[in-house]
Amino acid sequence: MKNTFYIVLFVVLGTAQSFAQTIKDFKLLKGEKEVEVVFTYDNLRIQKDNFTEEEYKSKHKANLNKKTEGSGEIWVKSWERAKEDIWNPKFIVLTNKYIGNKVKFKQEAPASKYILIVDVTWIYPGWDAGIMKQSAKVTSTVKLVSRENPTVVLAQYLFNEMPGDQFGSNFTNETRIGEGFAKTGKVFAKKIGKSL
Repeated sequence: MKNTFYIVLFVVLGTAQSFAQTIKDFKLLKGEKEVEVVFTYDNLRIQKDNFTEEEYKSKHKANLNKKTEGSGEIWVKSWERAKEDIWNPKFIVLTNKYIGNKVKFKQEAPASKYILIVDVTWIYPGWDAGIMKQSAKVTSTVKLVSRENPTVVLAQYLFNEMPGDQFGSNFTNETRIGEGFAKTGKVFAKKIGKSL
């Protein structure tokens, strides 16, 4: 009976240990030259009210148009452009800066064996009123998958409410949010840098 207990315990602990390695082990990237990065905003919620992106854009656009006719439409375009022009690049630039020359992360790397998925799930834009301000915050899950089998997550980290730290004033929501992406990239690189 004792032997059976120890065998079961060994199997359970072994399984738990292997699961933990599967979920958090980015050592798979050791020796890789480049990794493609894909950003997804499909599960995005915004502000403390957890608005969907469409709800948030609709409300913010209406509020801006009340103040100045047409400014809401201009803001919506700015919000959409921010993903490609500010947020995604901030994550990649800071990741590459802090990972050094161990591996290169790129938005286009069709020959890479692995794909890094940045699933952005929550954004708090913060605010800046000159004297008083509150940082933006970004929550995302960074997942590593193989190009051959992208449905299986090989490793992942959750980055919860990463603050968009800033120096001086920053009156634009999109650039404040960009600093949250920068912080995520920096922390991610430092975490996996130890594994590589």
